[in-house]
Amino acid sequence: MTDQQPLPPKSFDPRTFRDKPVSFVRRSGRVTPAQQRAWEELGPKYLIEVPRGPAATSVAKDARVDPEELFGRRAPLVVEVGSGQGHAIVHAASARPDRDFIAIEVFRAGLARTMIRADDAGAANLRLAEANAPEVLERFLPEGSADELWVFFPDPWAKVRHQKRRLVNSDFAAIAARVLRSGGVLRLATDWEDYAEQMREVLDSAPGFERAFAGEWAERFEDRVLTAFEKKGADKGRAIRDLAYRRI
Repeated sequence: MTDQQPLPPKSFDPRTFRDKPVSFVRRSGRVTPAQQRAWEELGPKYLIEVPRGPAATSVAKDARVDPEELFGRRAPLVVEVGSGQGHAIVHAASARPDRDFIAIEVFRAGLARTMIRADDAGAANLRLAEANAPEVLERFLPEGSADELWVFFPDPWAKVRHQKRRLVNSDFAAIAARVLRSGGVLRLATDWEDYAEQMREVLDSAPGFERAFAGEWAERFEDRVLTAFEKKGADKGRAIRDLAYRRI
């Protein structure tokens, strides 16, 4: 496993490379010596080799992965977009050995922490992809391969002028519909009320989805472990909103 990434071609322009929202803000952040050791020692066990496009976190257009080959079995697949430090997905993977899990994240420090947690928990049914999540969902994973797709607390882009950068929009809904099997579930959560309303509006009108909840909001997803991030939002008085949509 190497941490070197191919250099972009000379014609590469980072301002115009991506015309769709990405699953991250920036990739900066210090990796501690312990995290670097985890990357080197645990990477071969947990990291998915992702063929790259022009950018360091992009996915080559012809790149494909077969989950059955990746895990060595056929099992329900759960994919998390923006897994952070892995609290939710490691908890779920260790609690559900009958399922397979893929965490998608671009922050290397977070991925390293996730691998450490997974190794401590003995979560052999978890793999990690260092990549821009929409590209993973759009072409890297097979169509209809995921049983559940999780988007928990994506960047809210709180300033009005930045809200066009939010991940959950009609383009993302189409990509999510592609990767989910019929009957699969898209689960979302946020502590920003206006983003929750936007998510609901987008998915209520998205082809291929129907509500998997009654009333105004879904019940809190019971398999989502309470993280410090979620608790911080609640402590500030922000309501945690859950949504769930079924692929039809």
